[in-house]
Amino acid sequence: MSLPQTVAEVLRDHVTLEYESVDRLYLNLYVPQLQSVGGVVGYLHKHHGQRFASTVALAPKSREFVQAVKDFAEREQIEVVHFKKGQRKDEVTQEYLGRFKGTEGVLYIGIAQEKARVMRTERRRNPDTGVTYPWVVSSTAMVNHVYFYCVDKQAGPFFIKFCTYFPYNGKLCLNGNEYAKCQLRERGIPFEALDNGVRCCGDPEALQQICEGFDAAFIDRLARKWFDRLPHPYTPQDRRAGLRYDISILQAEFSLTQVLDRPASGRVFFEDVIRENLDLGRPSQVQLIFQRRVTRRTPGRFRTRVITAGVTPSLHVDYKHSRIKQYHKEGQALRTETTVNDTYDFALGRRLSNLAALCQVGFTANRRLLQIETISHDCALGEDELQRHQRGLEFHGQRASALRFADERVQALMQALLLFTLSARGFSNRDLRGHLGALLGLDPSPMRPGRMSYDLRRLRLHGLIERIPGAYRYHLTEHGLKVAMFYTRVYNRILRPGLAHLAPDAVSGNTKTHRRFAAITRNLDAICDEAKLVA
Repeated sequence: MSLPQTVAEVLRDHVTLEYESVDRLYLNLYVPQLQSVGGVVGYLHKHHGQRFASTVALAPKSREFVQAVKDFAEREQIEVVHFKKGQRKDEVTQEYLGRFKGTEGVLYIGIAQEKARVMRTERRRNPDTGVTYPWVVSSTAMVNHVYFYCVDKQAGPFFIKFCTYFPYNGKLCLNGNEYAKCQLRERGIPFEALDNGVRCCGDPEALQQICEGFDAAFIDRLARKWFDRLPHPYTPQDRRAGLRYDISILQAEFSLTQVLDRPASGRVFFEDVIRENLDLGRPSQVQLIFQRRVTRRTPGRFRTRVITAGVTPSLHVDYKHSRIKQYHKEGQALRTETTVNDTYDFALGRRLSNLAALCQVGFTANRRLLQIETISHDCALGEDELQRHQRGLEFHGQRASALRFADERVQALMQALLLFTLSARGFSNRDLRGHLGALLGLDPSPMRPGRMSYDLRRLRLHGLIERIPGAYRYHLTEHGLKVAMFYTRVYNRILRPGLAHLAPDAVSGNTKTHRRFAAITRNLDAICDEAKLVA
């Protein structure tokens, strides 16, 4: 399909709302001093007075936490859901969310058995004395996790989950777009939702300011607020002794939402952008997006994928453990999302305090992807421009034949036009005819003016030359100068020399171009041999 506008023009002239926000945040909850075997042993010695450290003594603490969850559910009349294998938790949550009428509270409590990192005790034997003794080790196990699905009046839906086995690590999951919608409601700013985003807003500047308020300080306050409201794995005495949860970033999504004024056109436009950017996963392109140098020794996967869900395509670009996803959201907006799965990919720590720096990385990557697409999409537009000159056209009832690239006369015309680039008076039929004959190796005297008028007419209708008012003279247009230079430079400096290297009767077979094509042929032959294909 022919595209009348560039990416830059579409994003400049047809975007009705644009905003950046932190999207989904998946955070770790952990007690720092209990993440190593040495820290656990010290905790058991100091807080439990154990001479020989053993986590067996912590089993009552785990049972107390499980009982506290049951008591909380009964007291608050909250349903407890035991998730089945393969059951989608989001679907269950949406059902409860649809029935929820309050502004803040616990939707339900979920129980799921999942793999977790735990501290457990092994019985070891002294090889010399034969005496057994306990030994704390770090391991993994399938244990129950408790999910608290909640709604906060400032942050919207979120969940906190705790492992029921020591050291009771947990997760916190929330969404910056849901936070933005809650803040817009609280401030009385009218808006329309777009799934987990915003389609239109009465005050776009206020929306962007609200999104910027979803920072580490707010998230930390939210977590502490709900720690106090929900059953806690650690007793108040433990917390006074310094056993407090810290927060780190497990996964973070950073989104740029651009709502288009013409959704149907936006989809066609987006699919054409995808076609022109299938090489974005190459290291040379990825390092431009993420501003990180990529070499042969850089670990990780670099690739581009186009995934279609139903009829909606999405573009995925992978970089190490992170990726950028771009898709047409709800058929109305272009959504660009950078997902960071490991902050070390960008030389940043995992503590929540690094969120601001990580936002800068994610939002910059989104913008750089659009910049690269803006440049690369010229290929689609260039195809339209090339074909316009390769085919005949009709302009205001006048017909003009094609300016075919490989036509000898067209190439001579383009070279002749460049001779008049600096001529203030332009050129006439006779001027152009004389130079054209020399370039074609012909005597210009028998060349008929009528044939030259035909060439001048098609150059004019294609927009390469203009007639000077009140005279039978012409001059190049700005577009004509660019086309003439492109035709002649590509033909003379790339095609002719390149094909000369490949001609079997013109080269010794030892040029760089010839060697590279020979290597391609050998590789293709090897693939055919391995597949047992007949040539």
